[in-house]
Amino acid sequence: MAQGRRVERMASLIRREISELLVNGIKDERVSLGMVSVTQVEVAGDLQHCKIFVSVFGSDEDRQTTLAGLKSAAPFVKGELARRLNLRRTPEVQFLLDRGLERGGAVLGLLSQLGEERQQREALAVDEPPPSDEPLTAEAVDGGQGSGR
Repeated sequence: MAQGRRVERMASLIRREISELLVNGIKDERVSLGMVSVTQVEVAGDLQHCKIFVSVFGSDEDRQTTLAGLKSAAPFVKGELARRLNLRRTPEVQFLLDRGLERGGAVLGLLSQLGEERQQREALAVDEPPPSDEPLTAEAVDGGQGSGR
């Protein structure tokens, strides 16, 4: 159990430091193209590997360019983590694109579209007369004209 807490604590510390580095430390202009935020950090149980999931606001091209910049900055980031966290052994850093927010936005868009379609159907239903519970009679069918007999 103590091992799990240690890994969670390390992930939290790394997330904080990476967020700080994204704002002030990484000078690669590819990284500053899009708005980058750290969404999750996963540290392996042996503390040798670290996956950093980032969300990048912008176009697909901006995302790919920013991710390339982050990957090239990984050795610098690892060195900064070692220095800032005073670690004997610093985990290997791997940046991955988190598409969770993107998928969430797509789901919200679909839900909004479904809501609009439902409102349109309800508006059309209001324009139609409500169905009557009374049985149809010959007088109702021919508009009260009688059967002409």
